[in-house]
Amino acid sequence: MNSSMIGKIEKAHRYANEPDRVRFKALETTISGDNDEYHVTLTPNGWECSCHTFQSHALETCSHVMAMQLMLGKMLKDDVRYSTQTEGEPL
Repeated sequence: MNSSMIGKIEKAHRYANEPDRVRFKALETTISGDNDEYHVTLTPNGWECSCHTFQSHALETCSHVMAMQLMLGKMLKDDVRYSTQTEGEPL
């Protein structure tokens, strides 16, 4: 492995250990639930999920959104990490 690649790998590890460097603009994923697959999206307007619970309780959350918030942890700003609405704030 050349020295240039070693430097890139070291930098990648440093970045990965500093999640405050990351700011999401948008995120789209699919979660395999117990009964179906659900599409979870983070947009500048907040979280969205295709599951029935989220669709019928628009200002609340669901297990799929909460799972994403837990997985992404410190990479999300607090208002996005703990709620479903971002009020147009940067992610």
